[in-house]
Amino acid sequence: MFADEAGFKLLSGVVATYAPRGQTPLLRVPLSYDRLSVMGAISAAGQVLTWMQERPVKGPDVVRFLKHILARIEGNILLVWDGLPAHHAAEVKTFLASGAAKRLTLVPLPGYAPELNAQEGIWRYLKYVELANVCCHNLDELRLELRRAIERLRHRLPVILGCLRQVGCSV
Repeated sequence: MFADEAGFKLLSGVVATYAPRGQTPLLRVPLSYDRLSVMGAISAAGQVLTWMQERPVKGPDVVRFLKHILARIEGNILLVWDGLPAHHAAEVKTFLASGAAKRLTLVPLPGYAPELNAQEGIWRYLKYVELANVCCHNLDELRLELRRAIERLRHRLPVILGCLRQVGCSV
């Protein structure tokens, strides 16, 4: 990735294209700091739960996502999560200590272990399969494309269960 003098990112050679042979396609994309943060979880039955927002994930957002999970999955829940600093926020600790999450058992992953996180397989599949060659002009378009990709993924149970099996979960 390169930046030109007008503040545009130049993307080159990202994925396969239909450009004439020997002519590298260049996409001019305005440089921006907009972001779309996505939280996700996978149930043992292959249900994919997600939460999107246009800001970094903080403690209150994690609490909101935990409530989202609790509302959609019945019974006790074993939640394996990575080392995101927001997982250790005061709001999360207060929520868990309040008794509102009696159905949750939390198991942290080691410091940096994406190979043990089934959700990383889901993100990889969405990025390199469902969203390959997608170029969005703004966050609204990206959000729409991501929602569509997640819906397509939800109909591919073998892919979801494969992500769970890849990290050693029995399904």
